[in-house]
Amino acid sequence: MRGDEAVPIERIAAVDDVDARSLTFATDARYLRRALDSRAAAVLTEAGLADGFPAARKPLVIVASARAALAALLAEREPPRPRTPYRHPTAVVDPSATIGPDVHVAAQAIVGAGAMVRAESVLLAGAVVGAHARLGRRCTLHERAMLLDGCVAGDDVILQAAAVVGADGFGYVFIDGRFVKIPQVGNVVLGDAVEIGANTCIDRAQTGSTTIGEGTKIDNLVQVGHNCRIGRHCAFAAMTAVAGSAVIGDHTVVGGQSAFQGHITVGSRVTVAGNTMVWNDVPDGAVISGAPAQDHKTELRQQVRIRNLDKLYERVAALERRR
Repeated sequence: MRGDEAVPIERIAAVDDVDARSLTFATDARYLRRALDSRAAAVLTEAGLADGFPAARKPLVIVASARAALAALLAEREPPRPRTPYRHPTAVVDPSATIGPDVHVAAQAIVGAGAMVRAESVLLAGAVVGAHARLGRRCTLHERAMLLDGCVAGDDVILQAAAVVGADGFGYVFIDGRFVKIPQVGNVVLGDAVEIGANTCIDRAQTGSTTIGEGTKIDNLVQVGHNCRIGRHCAFAAMTAVAGSAVIGDHTVVGGQSAFQGHITVGSRVTVAGNTMVWNDVPDGAVISGAPAQDHKTELRQQVRIRNLDKLYERVAALERRR
C-alpha cells in the first residue's frame, strides 16, 4: 500500500463508474492515469505501473497482478450459491435419477431417467439434465442451460444461461435430391472446471464423444461442432465457430468471431487473433491472424501494404502521365 491506509472504501468500480468511496483498478498506464484523475478513493494496480507514478495523488494498492487481486476481491462480494438440499415443487426429477447430497433443484428444472447429479450441484430455473447424463460435484447449470441425454460433465462445471450441451451434430447425406439426417448417437464430455457461456452450443458426436478439456473457458454465442476435441485450459471468445472433427490443443487462446475448418489440427499454446479464418493445420506455439490465417507478423505486413496501395497507385499513375 502506498498512501493513506485508512481511506474509507465502500465499493469496487470501474474507472467510469467511481465515486469518492470507490476502489478502482488499472492494468495499464493509460487506465492508471485515468484512475488517478478520477473521483476514486484509491486505485488497485501493479508494481511496475505504480513505479511510473511516484507522486500519485491517491492511495495505491500495489499487487503482483491487478486482475488476480480483482478476481479475489469480487469473489468475496459474489452472491453465495445455494448450498442446502432443495427441490422446488415444479421441478421434475425422474424416480430413477440419482441426486447427491446438498443438490439444489430450482423451479421447472428437469432431471431425466437414469441421470446422475452429484453433491452440491445447482440446477437453476428450467435447467435440464437429460436421460443418463452425468453431472459432477459443485456444478452450476444456470437458467435453461441443458446437459442433454448421455452427456457427461466433470466437477466444478458451469453452464451459463441457455447453453446447450449435446444437441445433435450437423450431419446429413444428400440422397436422391434431398438431405437425409445421419443419426448423432455420440455424446459430449466436459472436463473439470469447464465453463460454457450463454447461448453457446456444443454438439454431440456422430459416434464417440465431442470433448472439451479440463479448465477450458468458452464465451457466449460459440458453436462447437460434432466430434471436435478441444484441449485443456483453452479460451474461446464470443461468436467463434469450430466445425466438426477439428482438434485443438492445450492452452490455446482464440479471439472473437474466428472460425475453424473441420477436420484440421491446431496445436497447443496457439494464439488466434480475432476474426481469423483457420482453414489449415497450425503448429504448436503459432501466433496467427487473417483470412485465411497466416503468421501474425506476415499478416500485419500485408495489411500495411494494402493500406499503402492508394499511394502506390498515385505514384504509378503520375509516372505514366510523364511518359
